[in-house]
Amino acid sequence: MLGSLRRWTRTWAWVVVLTAWCTPAVLGGKSRDVGSTPQTAAAAGAALEQQGHWRDAIEHYQAALKQWPDDPALGYGLRRAKIHFGIERRYHDDSFKEKLLTLSRHDALELFDAVLERIRGNYVEDISTTSIVAHGTESLWLALSNEDFRRQHLFGADSKRIQRLKDLLHQRYWNKPVFYREGARQLINEVADQSESLLGLSGTAVVLEYVFGACNCLDEYSSVLTPTRNHDLHDNIKGEFVGIGIVMEAELGQGMALRNVLPDSPAAEAGLRPGDHLVKINGKDCRFMTTEEAAGLLSGLAGSRVDLEVSTTRQTEPLQVSCVRRKVEVKSVPVAKILDSGRGIAYIQQSGFQESTVFEMQMALHKLSRQGMRALIWDLRGNPGGLLQQAADVLDLFIEQGVLVTTQGRTPDQNQEFRAHAEGTWHIPLVLLIDENSASASEIVAGAIRDHHRGTIVGRKSYGKWTVQSIYPVRRGTGLRLTTAKFLSPHGHWLSKIGVTPDVLVEWPEEDRLVRPIGDVDPVGDRDVARALEVLTSGQILTQR
Repeated sequence: MLGSLRRWTRTWAWVVVLTAWCTPAVLGGKSRDVGSTPQTAAAAGAALEQQGHWRDAIEHYQAALKQWPDDPALGYGLRRAKIHFGIERRYHDDSFKEKLLTLSRHDALELFDAVLERIRGNYVEDISTTSIVAHGTESLWLALSNEDFRRQHLFGADSKRIQRLKDLLHQRYWNKPVFYREGARQLINEVADQSESLLGLSGTAVVLEYVFGACNCLDEYSSVLTPTRNHDLHDNIKGEFVGIGIVMEAELGQGMALRNVLPDSPAAEAGLRPGDHLVKINGKDCRFMTTEEAAGLLSGLAGSRVDLEVSTTRQTEPLQVSCVRRKVEVKSVPVAKILDSGRGIAYIQQSGFQESTVFEMQMALHKLSRQGMRALIWDLRGNPGGLLQQAADVLDLFIEQGVLVTTQGRTPDQNQEFRAHAEGTWHIPLVLLIDENSASASEIVAGAIRDHHRGTIVGRKSYGKWTVQSIYPVRRGTGLRLTTAKFLSPHGHWLSKIGVTPDVLVEWPEEDRLVRPIGDVDPVGDRDVARALEVLTSGQILTQR
């Protein structure tokens, strides 16, 4: 997430995006020893859950499922940990507590109705009301054992009464058939009444578990967004926010790991680098905080100051820095430079697909052309995606004619075909760099480059997210991120969970990949870039022109 604040080209009721941002599937990235058998792996995951280490549990179960993909205990462990992780994030989100928990039960039910209507009408697959409600019941059942939920609503409550409510949910309401909105409302109201009677539990808190639990029966890219997360997502689309310019993730006991430091940001100017860890924020130890808790400390008004203590491998003592928050522009194209002036080989690093992306790419290409560009290395490694239209428009700069991508959904407005236009095409040799974190819109590009034989793809297999999300406004500042279609390459390939395999595979140890330059390029130390240079200079690719 964009930790400096907290962490699509339609501007009307909803927007269409393709991205892997903010999904549990891409948490962490460390290699893990998961155990020698599915049973030991499940036991280790359960131990992490008992400690409330939900993020670590998710990573553990994901790693274990790569070895034993069909093990039911590991599968349910991952599902359970993800739900608990979602509850934890909500209860560390001030906008959830201040804007949603303060709603009346009636207004919370209106919010549920809006979410139910959107899922039933627009999700890529037909989902029954029974399933949507049942997953809300499951979310509440798990919440009754969640430390953050209990601290907020059930402090000092009789554990026997809590168990009685859990038993009641399981015996009376588990997968109970529900028809239409009225049936859903009736069941949720009954559960809220029972919860208030047994535990004095707020009816609003109960209903909100049905609101946020509704998407638990969908794919991992669909979710209800709290007001803060909805606002931040749209800031990502616009490419600007107020903060210090870091992307961070909690690592228990170590602090906030900096996954990215944006160029020309307060953090970059203070000397922070990817791989550093924030250990104190304004004097408060953040080594055992969640990402959301630390993000709350980092957020503030433009012009305000935040003091940081940073652990870094560059020196033995912690680094003490002070940053002034300001508006930070998130550039789609942070790097555009000539790498080999003799051969005219240029390099463009693209970090996302946002509203300004096509303009930035055009400016970069014209600048490089004036500097003698005769071939291009286009770097989409680590690019999680973004706007569908921008992906098609950027591809249109390099492909002269034909289909670029098609989308298929349940509703007519989700069935689209994007085609290239001959004018304005750049006819230069091209190498595309991708890796395991190149997702969605990046994979649209890779799929089209592959199918049109437009260039050579170098790196590692892409992420494998071939679905389209639409962002809908709901109520009270919340949003709904919903998978509404899948996309196919020009030749009709759908590579969900598969990804695009590069033409030239480059092996690169994970620990080295994590520290590669972001907002810069090292043509010697960066194995992918070095291999791309070899591809362009061998085989007479350049001299043929």
